[in-house]
Amino acid sequence: MTNKEKIKAGIIIIGNEVLSGRTKDENTSTLATWLNSLGIAVVEVKVIPDIEQTIIDTINEYRKKFNYVFTTGGIGPTHDDITAESVSKTFQIEYGFHKEAFSILEQYYKPGQFNDGRQKMAKMPVTANLIYNPTSGAPGFNVENVFCLPGVPSILKSMLGGIENSLVGGDPILSDTINLRTVESEIAKSLTEVQNKYQDVEIGSYPFFRAGKLGVSIVLRSIDKSKIDQCKFEINAFVKEKNIEIVENN
Repeated sequence: MTNKEKIKAGIIIIGNEVLSGRTKDENTSTLATWLNSLGIAVVEVKVIPDIEQTIIDTINEYRKKFNYVFTTGGIGPTHDDITAESVSKTFQIEYGFHKEAFSILEQYYKPGQFNDGRQKMAKMPVTANLIYNPTSGAPGFNVENVFCLPGVPSILKSMLGGIENSLVGGDPILSDTINLRTVESEIAKSLTEVQNKYQDVEIGSYPFFRAGKLGVSIVLRSIDKSKIDQCKFEINAFVKEKNIEIVENN
């Protein structure tokens, strides 16, 4: 099925530890790559603190703007893990023990290990749909178009397969890259002319430094391969005219 409508997603990274620089965000790249493969374009990412009203306001903004919203962080066992309760307030759903989540965690931990902190991970909007966690047991959850995932990258990654059937994507977002031995100022005008001609292709220009030399990677992204090919043909034409070296991908 071909669907030319662009399906959009927003990502909300929740956590003071990310804002402070103590924790590096790896989840945006993981989510964006995965969503692109499903034909869902990530068009905005925001990093916010563990403040209830900020979480509520940001989720309300994003769920109206985008087809899908993904939050990461704040669903663990500690006092500053407040995402689940904030989402409950966002949707005005009772916050409490989710029966199925509680049962999953009760069975996951050995007798005597299912303490108050671990029980907290079963508290969420009581009518939420669960996102199963094959790595550490504690589930994420989904309410309407909002999907709440943990902040630990390896755990988040392991849970994505359980969401895939809940998402309706568009055509996969394709890409192609041309690496040039030049600087952006040398190609800026020509690249702008090509971009103006091909509005259905997103053209990105990214400087790099390899083997002691400067270069520019031109990345073309679109759901339409023929448009990417046409765009690439015109870029290669002005590259040849300017006698710019094309660098092979390693």
